[in-house]
Amino acid sequence: MKVFIIGVGLIGGSIAKDLINLEDYEIIGIDKNKLNIKYALNDGIINRSGDINEIIKADLILLTVDVESAIDLLPKILKLVNNNCLVIDFGSTKSKLCSLVSNHPKRNQFLATHPIAGKENSGPEYAINDLFKDKIQIICEVGKTRKDLFDWAKSIFNRLGMILRYMEPDENDKNMAYVSHLSHITSFMLGKTVLEIEKTKNIVDLAGSGFDSTVRLAKSSPEMWAPIFKQNKNNITKTLDDYIKNLKDFKKKLLKNEFDELKNQMKEINKLTEILNRNK
Repeated sequence: MKVFIIGVGLIGGSIAKDLINLEDYEIIGIDKNKLNIKYALNDGIINRSGDINEIIKADLILLTVDVESAIDLLPKILKLVNNNCLVIDFGSTKSKLCSLVSNHPKRNQFLATHPIAGKENSGPEYAINDLFKDKIQIICEVGKTRKDLFDWAKSIFNRLGMILRYMEPDENDKNMAYVSHLSHITSFMLGKTVLEIEKTKNIVDLAGSGFDSTVRLAKSSPEMWAPIFKQNKNNITKTLDDYIKNLKDFKKKLLKNEFDELKNQMKEINKLTEILNRNK
C-alpha cells in the first residue's frame, strides 16, 4: 500500500515513523526542501522520495505542509488522485481549506483534520515515534468524507493512539485562536520585547526558567506560523482584543495599587491548573 507524505517535517515525519510500524506501507516522501528528503531517507523515515505526478498511484496521501501551501496543493492533489485514494490534511486552520474544496468533484475523498500535537522545533530531524499517542485529533466535516474512507482513517488514528474530537471548521479556528495561536503570538512578542531591550542592556543571560518556558514557542517556524496568522486573522484579532483588555486591566490595577485584587485574580487563574490536569 502506497502512502505519500507531502511535507516531510515534524508532523509528516512522525506520522511516517508510526505508520511504518503499523503495517506494510510503502512510505513515499515529497518535500520542496531537498534537505528534508535527504534526512528522511538517511534516517529511514521514508522508503523513497517521490514526485507529485506519481500520486495517481497513491492509496493514502497525508498533506502535512503549512496552511498556505495546503491551499495551493489540495485542489491539484484531488484532481490527480485515483477514485479510491484518501487525502488527509493536518493543518492548524480549517475554514479556508474546507471552503476551497467544498464543491470539488472528489471532495468525498478528503478528510480535514488537526492534530493537537507538535513541538516548537520543525523538520524531520525532530520527528519522533508516538508523537500523537494520547493527543487530540480534531476531525472536521465528517459527513463530507466517503464513509469507507473515513472508517479507514479512523482506524489509523485509533491505532496511533489519538483521541478523536469532532467539530466544524469555524469552531476549530475560533478555539485554536485562543488556546494555540494566541500562545504563539504572546511568546513571539515577549521575545521581541526582550530583544529590543537586549540591544542596549545585556539581560538575556539573567533569564530564568520562567522566561525560557514562556518564550519556548518563539522558536517555532515563521514559515509555518505566519500563514496561520494570516488565515485566522479575524479570530486572532478578537482574541488579541480580549487579551489586551486583560493586560490593560492588570496595568490599571498596578497603577492604582490594587494588589489584593491582583492577588485574588491570580488565585482564580491558578484554578486553570486543575482543569489542565483533569484533561491529561
